[in-house]
Amino acid sequence: MSEVILLGVEAVARGAIDAGISAAFAYPGTPSTEIYQTIEEHAKKHSLSVRGMWSTNEKVALEEAVGVSYAGRRVLVSMKHVGLNVAADPFMNVAVSGAHGGLVVVVADDPGMHSSQNEQDSRYFADFAMVPCLEPADQQQCYDFTREAFELSEALQVPVLLRLVTRLAHSRARVRLAAPREQNVANFVTDPSRFILLPANARRAYGKLIDKQTALQAYSEAHPVNALAITGKDRPGILVSGLACNYLQEALGDTLQSYNLLRIGCYPLPVKKIRQLLDASSEVWIVEEGYPFIERYVTALGLMRERPIRGKLTGDLPRMGEMSQDAIKRCFGLPVSASLQIAGLTEVLVGRPPSLCDKCPHTDSYLAINEVIAEFNPDLRVMGDIGCYTLGAVGPLKGIHSCLCMGASIGMAIGVVHAGMKQALCVIGDGTFTHSGLAPLLDAARDNTNIKVFILDNSIIAMTGGQPSAATDEDVINLVAGLGVAREHIRIVVPSPHKKHHTMETIREELAYTGLSVIIARRSCVTFAKEIKDSKEVRELKRHGKVEHA
Repeated sequence: MSEVILLGVEAVARGAIDAGISAAFAYPGTPSTEIYQTIEEHAKKHSLSVRGMWSTNEKVALEEAVGVSYAGRRVLVSMKHVGLNVAADPFMNVAVSGAHGGLVVVVADDPGMHSSQNEQDSRYFADFAMVPCLEPADQQQCYDFTREAFELSEALQVPVLLRLVTRLAHSRARVRLAAPREQNVANFVTDPSRFILLPANARRAYGKLIDKQTALQAYSEAHPVNALAITGKDRPGILVSGLACNYLQEALGDTLQSYNLLRIGCYPLPVKKIRQLLDASSEVWIVEEGYPFIERYVTALGLMRERPIRGKLTGDLPRMGEMSQDAIKRCFGLPVSASLQIAGLTEVLVGRPPSLCDKCPHTDSYLAINEVIAEFNPDLRVMGDIGCYTLGAVGPLKGIHSCLCMGASIGMAIGVVHAGMKQALCVIGDGTFTHSGLAPLLDAARDNTNIKVFILDNSIIAMTGGQPSAATDEDVINLVAGLGVAREHIRIVVPSPHKKHHTMETIREELAYTGLSVIIARRSCVTFAKEIKDSKEVRELKRHGKVEHA
């Protein structure tokens, strides 16, 4: 055994490597990005035969991972919580088909919405799919649970979901590493009908999944992480899960010993232990990071309260944001330490919103778009998307009027026109375009809808740390043309101050045209110039078969 200091996401990555994975797939998204990055870097540094890639999107990543599992090898796929929405189709169905080689899906939730559109809780997906979920409370459990998840996946032939949250993903602690396991030998699943989900096969497979629930329940009841400590009859009780265990310990300290306590880190919920806690306690607090998932189960949506229950549904703990020591102290009636106050601080310290980098090409794109809109039709709306360019929504640019989810800009622009508006504009990055912009652009091309699509091609996925784009430069043009957009209305501009006149003139010409136009604003990200150069060189080598695709 050796000890190292690791982020939670790094501990997951090392756990996966030491569990004997043969491949890993991911789409970047905070707070999950470093999982695949760590696997990739560690494998290269130590010449490990672990294959994988940044996938086009989360759905593709999971499908690629399922293929590895189908061939009998262990595979990890990682994404953030909203990415699981994109991967929901294969996730729900591989729960039915089951796994062959160990298949672990790591999802990093983002309570507090530090870099996300919502706070959704991935435990609901595991419950919905009827697959086990492991929820580590610290970095050591991140490592241990990842290794355990592969064992469980292969033992019961099911995918396993590992749920992280932001604070755990991005905080460091000492982690004890164990001896690595050898990789599986590739071997096809013996009964391929499991993965042919025609109704007759699917019914059989679904029946087997239901039959596994008894074993999953027994596994959860016996798991040592679901630890129950009854200190006395009719004492107050606490049910706490995952990272919230740490907040609870810090908030209550030694007084925690006077409560009946049930810790949960393995799902499905250990019903028998919850029953024991309720029977022994005068009242029960439920402390969990994320949605009131456990609380809703225990109280049957708040309708059953044989013991007084205190948690998020009752208003004792906040429904929004991350859990905190202070929130727990207030819930338990404990004094909260006064915040540090410095005289005059509010007068000199002003909140500063995030902004685009200095010399960012997106700034020049928005400036040109805004000026043309002002002269052409000030009422025009620009539908936005997910990426660095989302910051164009704030001042002084105020260049977009919506931002819903990956790829929604094009679909929403189509909808605006179908609602009766004359035309609409939208902006989407090169990474987001290949992630989920191709399908709505195909709709627009088929109908020649009167929208103007700006693909802001900065040659990198910059918002999450500089991962390579799936397509850039001429590849983007070919994709757009292949979807049916007329070549004469695929325009290339260079968003820069000295070429602003040409950019604006191009926009004017396409606004005058009634139909679909795609304007590709092409200039590399100024922050990741070296990474872009290296990525393009590797892409060309792969294209010509001069480097292994791995």
